[in-house]
Amino acid sequence: MRSVQDPGGAPLSDGADTRPVRGRRIALLVVVAAVVYALDVVSKLLVVQFLEHKEPTTVIPGVLVLNVIRNPGAAFSIGTGMTIIFTVIAVGVVVAILRTARQLRSLPWAITLGLLLGGAVGNLTDRIFRSPAPLQGHVVDFLQAFPVTGFPVFNLADSAIVCGGILAVFLAWRGYQIDGSRQTGETTDG
Repeated sequence: MRSVQDPGGAPLSDGADTRPVRGRRIALLVVVAAVVYALDVVSKLLVVQFLEHKEPTTVIPGVLVLNVIRNPGAAFSIGTGMTIIFTVIAVGVVVAILRTARQLRSLPWAITLGLLLGGAVGNLTDRIFRSPAPLQGHVVDFLQAFPVTGFPVFNLADSAIVCGGILAVFLAWRGYQIDGSRQTGETTDG
């Protein structure tokens, strides 16, 4: 049976047949978020254990250096004195993603939200549990791409957030909706 949509792209069904789809999309979101989170936590643990307080390690000359820093601010070390505010913002982002997931029926949006959620929770974990104090922890950053450019040091959670953000902009630009419908931007004259 073909799916029927109204002119705006929303499905006209009662939603009963979309529950399994939503469940699979939410499961995908959770899996992507869990993988991102696990990779972030494990990489930070290894970096702190083996590389912190040592000279930067060149992985690919001129391209990638492992340089461990503790970042009290946001991306690019902006707002270094506002760690608690960034912690509250990160909690807000996590809550917003979880609330949005209730409407999730789109595969690309499941991946996008999973990247954003995993990255946000990864950095939030640092802010809650790392020194100098609970809710004021400094995020462990260690990846420095193209060091001669002075590009800021970042971590895997930051990478997931940036990739998720780029995907979100692309999906919105192309008209893909969280609920699986697509806005085409076409108007009809009556």
